[in-house]
Amino acid sequence: MFDTMTFTKVVGGFCGALLVFLLGKWAGETIYHVGDAGHGEEHTAAWVIETGEEDAGAEEEAPADFASLWANADADAGERVFNSCRACHQLEEGANAVGPYLYGVVGREIGSADGYGSYSGALSEQGADVWDPETLSNFLENPQGWAPGTSMSYSGVKDAEDRVNLIAYLNTFGGNAEVGAPAEGGDAAGSEEEAAAGDDAASEEQATEEAAAEDAPAEEQATEEAAAEEAPAEEQASDEAAAEEAPAEEQASDDAAAEEPATEQAAAEEAPAEEQATEEAAAEEAPADAGGDAGSAILANADAAAGERVFNKCRACHKVDGTDGVGPHLNGVVGREVDSVEGYNYSGALEEAADVWTPENLDAFLENPRGYAPGTKMSFAGLRSEEERANVIAYLQSTGN
Repeated sequence: MFDTMTFTKVVGGFCGALLVFLLGKWAGETIYHVGDAGHGEEHTAAWVIETGEEDAGAEEEAPADFASLWANADADAGERVFNSCRACHQLEEGANAVGPYLYGVVGREIGSADGYGSYSGALSEQGADVWDPETLSNFLENPQGWAPGTSMSYSGVKDAEDRVNLIAYLNTFGGNAEVGAPAEGGDAAGSEEEAAAGDDAASEEQATEEAAAEDAPAEEQATEEAAAEEAPAEEQASDEAAAEEAPAEEQASDDAAAEEPATEQAAAEEAPAEEQATEEAAAEEAPADAGGDAGSAILANADAAAGERVFNKCRACHKVDGTDGVGPHLNGVVGREVDSVEGYNYSGALEEAADVWTPENLDAFLENPRGYAPGTKMSFAGLRSEEERANVIAYLQSTGN
């Protein structure tokens, strides 16, 4: 058992250990002070743990608007980005490789590359019909996410600026979008709008000009018909006025009265003859003008239904629902005055080439836009097939009825 001496040693040992512990605590607090004394109530003892949330918040700042990026797209920079695509895609028309050729892909119908038979079908299930710039951007950002089930294994281009540069580069190979112009959509709406009023203007000019073609003939016809109707009415009024004035003059002078009847009779005979001639001339001119579009040789054998399919190449920039996209709307373009869509900013090149979008003018413009209107900003290469041009003009004419 313990004697007094042993018990005293044990208690002394515990006390000594406690003293050492207290001294150590005091020394630690003196060297490393973590309390809030002397620092104000706002200081709290704590450790800061880096979670990365602040950085994440900064990165999540509102993404740049597509229309704004598209307005400043750099095709030369896009060529460098395309190097990551060369392993599977070619830029020559009809040159399919692991993937379909990309010539004319901007504005092309989805899944429509001639001769390519390895489409998975996933792309056609996404609700998009045409590869417009914004649709291409969404797809390139995350191919598997945008089109689940696609056979394309590429992980995507995460940087938005790289994507628009790449699309601008692809657009130089048979594409029909206007770089620097609004992209369809809301912006499309207005912000695409934004952008490139200049380039868009080009494409818009195309639309506008086409639209103009439609209105003019109709307006001319209406004017001529009105003229034909007014002429007879005016002549009749003139005759009646002459008849009324004659009696007054006759009362004023007997001699004049004798002469006036003869004069009035002569006038009455001449007026009808002139009126008849005027009416006949107006009647002949009106039909000729009115039949300008309907009787166009270009539209004689045109197929509007086939033209609707051809129009898919234009949907990336133009609409037929009365609203402007990258280019002006094309409702009523056949017969509409060139550059006449209200609120659309045109480049002015088209006004120097034509006044009205007749079928003939539209045909010449669609065959070679830049050749027909040098200086236009519309980048569409044109439709080489005479049949396709006639069909699409017939389709556009049908949208104005």
